[in-house]
Order: sequence, then C-alpha cells, then structure tokens
Amino acid sequence: MVRRLFFYIYGVNMIGNILRYLGFKKTFIHHDDEEAEQIRIDFKDRYHNFKLLLNANNKALEIMGDIEQALQGDEPFGMAFIRSNVTAVSVNVFKLIKYLCELSPDKYEELFDRFESIQNEISGLIEHKKTISDPSFVLPLEQIYKESADSTGSKMANLGELKNRIGLEVPAGFAVTSSAYYRFLSHNDIQAEINRRFIAADLFNMEDLYKLSSEIQLMIIRGEIPDDLKHDMMNLWKIMEREKGKNLKVAMRSSALGEDGIKSSFAGQYRSELNVSPDHFFHSYKEVVASKYSLQAMSYRLNRGFRDEDIAMCVGCIEMIDAAAGGVIYSRNPLNHTDDTIFINSSWGLPKVIVDGGGNCDTIKISRGESLKITGRDIKIKETKYICLNEEGISKIDTSETERNSQSISDETALMLAGKAIKIEEYYGVPQDIEWAIDTNGKVYFLQCRPVIQIENEIPESCELSPELGEKIIEQGGITASPGTACGVVHIVSKGLDVLEFPEGAVLVTQQALPRWASILNRASAVITEQGNFAGHLASVAREFRIPAIFGIAGITEKLKSGETVTVDAISHTVYCGRIEELLARKKTSRHIMDGSPVFETLQKISRHIIPLNLVDPDSTEFKPSSCLTYHDITRFAHEKSVIEMFDFGRKRKFPERSSKQLHYKVPMQWWILNLDDGFKEEVRSKYVKIENIASVPMLALWEGIIAVVWDGPPPIDGKGLASIMFQATTNTALNVGTKSKYSERNYFMISKNFCSLSTRLGFHFSTLEALVGERRIENYISFRFKGGAADFERRVLRVKFIGEILEEYGFRIESREDSMSARIEGFDQEVMKDKLRILGYLNIHTRQLDMIMTIPARVNYYKKKMFKDINEKVLKNADMPDREQ
Repeated sequence: MVRRLFFYIYGVNMIGNILRYLGFKKTFIHHDDEEAEQIRIDFKDRYHNFKLLLNANNKALEIMGDIEQALQGDEPFGMAFIRSNVTAVSVNVFKLIKYLCELSPDKYEELFDRFESIQNEISGLIEHKKTISDPSFVLPLEQIYKESADSTGSKMANLGELKNRIGLEVPAGFAVTSSAYYRFLSHNDIQAEINRRFIAADLFNMEDLYKLSSEIQLMIIRGEIPDDLKHDMMNLWKIMEREKGKNLKVAMRSSALGEDGIKSSFAGQYRSELNVSPDHFFHSYKEVVASKYSLQAMSYRLNRGFRDEDIAMCVGCIEMIDAAAGGVIYSRNPLNHTDDTIFINSSWGLPKVIVDGGGNCDTIKISRGESLKITGRDIKIKETKYICLNEEGISKIDTSETERNSQSISDETALMLAGKAIKIEEYYGVPQDIEWAIDTNGKVYFLQCRPVIQIENEIPESCELSPELGEKIIEQGGITASPGTACGVVHIVSKGLDVLEFPEGAVLVTQQALPRWASILNRASAVITEQGNFAGHLASVAREFRIPAIFGIAGITEKLKSGETVTVDAISHTVYCGRIEELLARKKTSRHIMDGSPVFETLQKISRHIIPLNLVDPDSTEFKPSSCLTYHDITRFAHEKSVIEMFDFGRKRKFPERSSKQLHYKVPMQWWILNLDDGFKEEVRSKYVKIENIASVPMLALWEGIIAVVWDGPPPIDGKGLASIMFQATTNTALNVGTKSKYSERNYFMISKNFCSLSTRLGFHFSTLEALVGERRIENYISFRFKGGAADFERRVLRVKFIGEILEEYGFRIESREDSMSARIEGFDQEVMKDKLRILGYLNIHTRQLDMIMTIPARVNYYKKKMFKDINEKVLKNADMPDREQ
C-alpha cells in the first residue's frame, strides 16, 4: 500500500502536455524562400546570443564560487582580489541581462535597474573611505593623545599618551598626519596608479609583488611634497630647533594607521630613518611613506587582511636620542599568557640591534609581588652596537672588551624600568611591548609602546618521546621565539632575492632574524636563525602568524642543507632529521588568519549582494525581475528565461523545422529537444525525433549514460523518509507533480553538433547541464548543477554530498552550498569528456528519490557501492576510471 502511494505521488502527470505548452499544430505553415531565410538568420542571431549568455552565466557562477571559497578557506586575499572578482562578476551579470534582452527586447529591461541598485550597494562597500577628523598636516606631541590615532597613527598617539597623561619622559617631536599623507598622494596623483597596478599584478606571485613594491616606492620617492605641507613641517622643525639647539637631529618613524594595534603589530614592516639632519628631512619623510609598499609590508597586509586604502602612512618626527643603552620591555611573557613575569631586553647603544634581530642582547626577568625582584639573568656576548654619527645617520660598530661580556644596564635601572612597565600596563589595561633608551647622561626615554600579542595557550610540557628520537637530533639550542612544531624542507636565505625562490611550506633558515624575512612567513612552515631574540620584530610577526621559530642556534646555516627535510620543535629548541610524526601530532590547528580582518569583513558584506539565491521556483509569482536581490538571483532568472525564450521562438515564429521535438526512443518519451543549429543529422518535419537522427556529440554521450542501466525505481521507503516527503509535498506547491506546473514540465535538451544544454525535473529535484565537446580539447567543458528534492533539508544536503563524492572520484571539481551542488570539468579530449557525460547521465537518473534514505548509513553505503560498480562495469567505455566498490 505504501509503495503504491509513493508511485502515485511521483507518477501522476509528471511532465504535462509540452506540445500544448509550445503551441504546435498538426499542419505546417510554409513560407516563401526569402521569409524562411530571414527566419533562419534571426534564429542564428538568437542562438549566438544564447551561447554568449550561457558563457557569461558560467563565468559569473565560477566567480561566485571563487568568492565563497575565499570566505571558507585558509588562503589569504587582498582588496585587489575583491576588486577584480567584483568587477568580473558585475561584467558577466551585465552581459547576461544584455543577451537576455537581445533574445526578447523590451521584456526584461527592469533587470538593468536591479543590477544598478545591487552594483551601487557593492560599490559603496568597496569605495568606503575613512573620514579625516583633523585636517591639520602636522601636530606637536603636546597636542597628541590616544584619541588622535586616526590622524597620527597609534605609534605617535601612544607616545603622546605616555607624555601627556601618564607623565613619562618622551623625546620632543611632532607627527606628520594622515591628512598630510593624502595631500601628498593627491598632489602627485599617485593613488589611482597604485590601485591600477594592484589590480593588474598577481599579489601571490613573489616576483610580481617584488616588482610592484619597487615601482610604487620609486613613484613615491620621486613625488613632490606640496608647498603647503612643506611649510607646516618646516615650521614645527624650527620650533623644535629653538628648544633643542641648531644641532638637532631627529628620528623619522612610521606611524601608519593600523600599526601597533591590539591584534596586529606591523612590527618592523615599515621604515625608520634615524639621526636625520635638516638637509634630508623631506627626503626621509618620503622614504618612510614609501615603506608602506615595502615587500614585507605588502605581504603582511595581504596576509592579515588589511585594505591598502585604509592604511594612511603618518610619520613621527621625534628628537634623536644618542643612546648609551636601549632595548625592549615585555610587561608579561609573550610566549605564555599565564606568566606575568616582566622581561627586560637590553643592549649597548641604540635599541635597533634588538628590534632588528641583528645581534644578541641581555635578558633580565623580574617577578611581581609586594616588591619587584630579579629572578633571572641571561647575559649574552654582545659583539656589536649601533651609535649615532656626528654629522648624520648611524653606524654599527664593535663593542669594547668591557661591554662585550658585561650587563648592559644595572639592576637598579632594570627594576626602575619594570616599575614603569607596570604603570603603563595598568594604564592601558593590557600587557605592553615597550621600547626605551638611556642617553649618555643616564636619562631614560620611552620611545614606543604597543600591546603584547601573547600566545593564548601555555607552552605544553615536554611529553615522553621515543628513545630512538635522540639519534635523529641535528641540533639543539637557542631560544623559543614562537612556539610550535612543524616539518618542511630546508631553504637557506641570505639575500633579498632569495625570497623569490622560497617554496611553499619550507623551513626558513637564515643567519639574522631580520624584519625583511617577514615577507615570506606566510609561506614558511618554521623559522630557524643563528642570531636574534624573542623581542625582535621578526619574532613578533612569527607569533602573529603562529609560525614555530627558534632563534640563536649558532652555525645552523652550515649544519643544514637546502632541500633536506627536518622537523622543528620550537618548544624544546630542537631540530630533527626527517619527519617526526609523534611530534607533529601535538600541532594545534590555527584559525583562519584573515577571519575578522578588514578585508575579510569587506568581502563578507559584499558577498551578501552577490552569493545568496532567493529565486528558486520559476512558477512562483515572485519569480520576477523586481525580486532579484543579488547577482545570483539575476543569473538564475536570466538563465531560466533564456531557455524559455529559445523554445518559444519556434511557436511564435511558426518555425517548425527548428521547433522542439519530442524524443522517440523505442516509444515517445517525456524528453523534448530543440535543435539550435546542426544537432540533427536530417531535417525533422514530424513532431518526433528518433535518437538515431541525433548528431549532437554531448547529447548522445549523456543519453548513453541515461539508458546504460535500467532504473530500479525508488528505494524502499522508511517511515521517516516518507513522512518527510509527504510533509514537503503538502507545504511546497512547486513539488506537487499532480498539478499542471511549468516547473515540473521542463525536461528538455537544446543541442547543436558539439553543444548540449539539458534542463531536467526528475522526481522532486531539478538539474541543469551544459557541455561543449569537440575536437578542440582546450574548448571542451562540462558544467553540471543539481538542486532540490522532496525530503527535508538535512536529507537533501546529504544527497548533494553523496553525488559530489562520487563525481570527485571521477575528476570533477565540486562546489556545494546547502542543498545545491555544481560540478565542472574541462580541458580533456573528446573521448574522455564523453565518458564524463555518461557518468552524469547515469547519476541524473539513478539518484532520483535517494534523498529519503540519506540518514540511513547502511543504505547509503549500498547505493554508493552499487553506483561505482554500475559506472565502472556498464557506463564507461573509453577512460581508465577508478575501480571503486566502497
């Protein structure tokens, strides 16, 4: 009884009277030769537009898939990706509308209005610009506070806060603001050219990025500073000079918007010009501005998801401190968020030797409590230091014999610095990374503060390892700059051009932990250096990217060879030969690094106007242009209507030889064929066409798959599956096949010799297929889309997954979204493509009504095993396909 009921629901009037819908009559109207020829010309024009429409539709849907992949995957992308893909999808959607209107003039013009409305929404999100709160080109430090960050950048805003509200000693200075930056770009008409070059370049090709970096930096350095900006900068210089004397030198430091943030440090990614004289003041400003486009800075922004246009390069101009000693304080342990120990890193001379990772430094650990107490010292051999030259600039020199081995600051100074660090941390409410310097008179200055980016989880204690692992140790030592474990092939880097050849997933091995190597951290699995410390810029960026890093292993570049595979355990400071699975098993999965970033959020907002599909049922009263809320809606609407317009041509123009024909295979069948061009071997005058008269290569291959194995009928019904279908059938009228519905009638082919478009409604699911298969392998493609079903949402989703898994085994690229799926394959020769079509023909028939049993694993496994067996033994003819019996 149940089975009879099921067949009744599925079987009654499934297709309807297509002939009556198309309006054909038994008698034909003959035209004179001239009129008939004009009709053929008109049809060829329509067919040409239809093919162009299908091509634009496929391209638009492919781009939508790329956007969805970007939002779901782990690969970084930038605004250039967004701009280029939004432009491409907009162009193709516009083409869709244009070609649809060519097929049926004055009928779908409203789509242009919907397109323009959606495009305006998207453009507003792409072109969104920050408002400038303060139009001043320069601001003295005395007028700068943390609220000034949009005008001065966080680095200078924090310095102003240290000086003006916390009351700490900060060098005199001023900021050249974001307004000045935009004035400079506007004066030289640079921004539009930068945007153009970004779109044209492949930002994930290191050679392209390197070339782009060089070209843009050169453009900026060659730019002219406008007179009004020069005037304001020089005025504040003179004010400082009157206070500090004619021998004033300054440090020109980047203070870009977004720099020194709570989640992104941009540590060492931009340029600083130290000990600058008045003669080079303006040139140094341009050098710092140009550093926004350094290779490492562009790579960092790209991988952290910052919009290029959101980053204005402000520049701090502060009095140069001729430091006797300097360094970096971490108010808490950056490697362990539960450790409140204060770490003071110091060295002789300027702090540059520490932050640039080019030398060793002392580390003093101080515990908190009722009183501060030194709990540990690591006094390193310090062979070099940086000093200020008398005229201008800095120099790296050897330390004296006394300095080499001695502690660079006294215990009293260390405790005093720790107290100041606690004060700064308490004020900001988060752990701080603080740069400081002591001048030759013993006066302490604070040069920078920013949040410490701490590792969220504790460093795990060493676990029990196999005794034989000891034999695989290549080297031990150094310090943990960023915890974790990773494996990869060694790639030794020593010069700038080496970054162009750095392979994906390699272990970066180098002598110095320089900030410039940050440009390849997104491709590195781990980092090992001979020099450097965990307070340096490269260490900070490695921690942001969750890249394991060991710094300070002497001679490691000599012990490792490029190309050999190693496992790096940064927790135990050990490098092993080969791949050590028991260590890698401890590795934790990192979150998508772009999640929550400005670029990621921009794409999320834009995608809401592109991706969602609201128009599903063509028979709904809401299936109309005014209901198109997204680009996807427009593509769905245009594709559906284009098929109807092509079929209607024969009826409206009384063009019988080109009209749709009912397929006669042994008996007349519920399949309808429209010959677009040369899809029939001979002209057909009757209302039927036999399969023997079909010349279309892709249709014949598809039909072979359809008839290869007799369908056994629907699977045995379980109570829940039947209940789900009955519920869906009674609540969704589009699924009621017992009523006359155009939605349930559309099972038809449109063909030419090498082209086939198939729209089917079998059971309660619908699918579309487009294929071009001929002798030119490079042009061959198959695009298949599947959606719907009568069961509940969970079962429909599971069926899509089921079909996708089978198609993936045969080389199709699959994109699934809820209960819809697309599959594509291209570029194979004709015989291989025909086999792919046979598979799709088989699946289109044999996956009918399987949605109802998708929650029963045993039955799912049975059908999957059966389908692989059928395909391999009965469907395929030419290709070497996988032998699968799951």
